[in-house]
This record gives sequence, structure tokens and C-alpha cells, in this order.
Amino acid sequence: MPSVQSLHTFALPAHCAALITITHPDNLTELDFSEPCYVMGEGSNTVFIEDFAGTVLKIANKGIIVIEQQDVWHVRAAAGENWHQLVIHLLELGVFGFENLALIPGTVGAAPVQNIGAYGVEVGQFIKSVKGYDIAKAQFVELAQAECGFAYRESVFKQALKDTFIITEVLFELPKQWQPVLSYGPLQSLDKNTVTAQQVFNKVIEIRQSKLPDPKKLANAGSFFKNPIVGSEQVQTLLKQYPDMPNYPADAKHTKLAAGWLIEQAGLKGFELGGIAVYHKQALVLVNQGAGTASDLKAMIQHIQQSVWQKFNVQLEHEVRVIAANGNVQLQGVQA
Repeated sequence: MPSVQSLHTFALPAHCAALITITHPDNLTELDFSEPCYVMGEGSNTVFIEDFAGTVLKIANKGIIVIEQQDVWHVRAAAGENWHQLVIHLLELGVFGFENLALIPGTVGAAPVQNIGAYGVEVGQFIKSVKGYDIAKAQFVELAQAECGFAYRESVFKQALKDTFIITEVLFELPKQWQPVLSYGPLQSLDKNTVTAQQVFNKVIEIRQSKLPDPKKLANAGSFFKNPIVGSEQVQTLLKQYPDMPNYPADAKHTKLAAGWLIEQAGLKGFELGGIAVYHKQALVLVNQGAGTASDLKAMIQHIQQSVWQKFNVQLEHEVRVIAANGNVQLQGVQA
């Protein structure tokens, strides 16, 4: 059985029944999908907690085409391209809009699945369409933005099309009339009247590197938990007790809280359990200190969920995809 330890950045020891690297979309038409399979890019948002009983498909096709239109840029990028390298490439070409999403690990194909976002920007707002292989239809399909179901860390690819649609290419549309997004705390120090996209990019890199460990040096999967969205009435009650609690409007009746702040306030920043630790600079990140096991990780996830629930009556869900023998699982440490 091939090892998958080097294929996911959390680097827990695990294996799969078979491993196939996809270098061209047409490779997908030759596969037998009657057996379980798990699709992955660079493994920066995946953690294997057991040996996977099926085939791991590693998407590694390449190619970027930039087309200039009258008011917008169209960027067609293969799913196997590295996300951060795409951001750099476009910045060098004078195509702006992705600078807030700099240094997010992973591939272009993974970006729509999670609807990756950071510092006030989500990738879904720039996606014109997503092309992929529909397993049930055994053909390639292109979905328009409206069909992708983008929401906070959500998309149709995690819901209705989960395990049935393999993204092979993404078409982005970026306006030529660039507007900086400086709403996130540290970015507010930049002058909106004179700031350049390069300066925003540099600031985002600086912020991320000060908070987040390099997975090549300290195994991790980035932000491990979603920022919870809860009823605004509950938030008002919590603010009476915790007036400094960060909160952001989600819609008319719901508010987004900062999961890292909740974990830190529960006294867990730097907390260690076996070989797994809550990162000492950013409580939203879990790290594998080298000898971490799946049991350690599961215990840590559940301990964090339980601690935050007991203190705030708020449930945390892990953002990272946790893969067991038969595929993706959601670990839940509390029952509401």
C-alpha cells in the first residue's frame, strides 16, 4: 500500500490502497470509479487519520491562460497549479484582485471547494466558471458561478457534488478597475488612496508568516477550524460577558465569531496532547510536532470542541478534511 504521509502537510503516517497522479484531465476518463476514491491536490487541507481503503487521485495538471477583455481579465488555470504561484504570476502581469489571498496553501482546484478566503476576500467572487469531470455522467461539465453554491467555506463541491465531480480547471474573472480590500485589521494601516496591489500582497505575506508555521518546517494544515456563525442574539449575550470578543456580521440574523479567539480564551493556546499542539502563535492552527498520531489528533479536536462549548456554548467544526478508511468524516466532540 502506498504511503500518503508525504502527500498531506499534517504528515500523519497512513497508507492508501492505490495512488494515481492525474497530469491531464483525459486521464480521468480511463478510471474505474466504482471503487472508493479521494481527490486531492497538495494535501494542505487534508489529514489522513486511518489507512484509506480506496484510491487517492492526486491532481497535478498544469497550465495558465490569461486573456485580456475590455473591462476584465479572464484567467483559465488548471486545477493542479499551485495557488500562491498563480497569485504571484498574475501580480507580475498586472492582474490584481488575488493579493489578499496570497500564501494560502494548496492548488487552484482546491480553491473553489473550500471557497478559500482571507482578509476580507473570498475566491468565489472572482470565479466565472468551474470545469470538471462528472463521474455519474462520465463527461466533462462546466458550471457557471451561480451553480457553484458559494458561501463561507462552502460550495456545491462539498455538498451535492461531493465525491461525484472532479475539478480540472477554473475560469476566473478579475476587473481591470482594481479596488483594494483593506477592511481586515492589520490592512487598515495601509492608505486606500495610495496603496498598490503589491503593497497589499506584501502585507498579507507579512501577517501570515508572523502567525502561521511553514508546513515544510512544522507539519500543519493551516487554519484547522471554521469561524463559527451563530445567532446574533447569542452574540449580544456573549458580548456582555466578553466585550472584546471579535465578531463580524454574517447576515441579518447571524454573526461570525473568531474560532482562534475562542480557543485562546478557553486557555488552549500552546496546549499539547501527545504529539499534537495548539500553535503557540495562533490558536486556530494545530501542529504535528513530529511524533503525532491520529489518536492524539482526534483527542485534541474533541478536547478543543468540548472546551469551547463549555465556555461559550458555541460549536466548532473542523475546516480541514479528515479522511478515515472510507473517506471524509466530521469529528464532533459535543452533542448539541
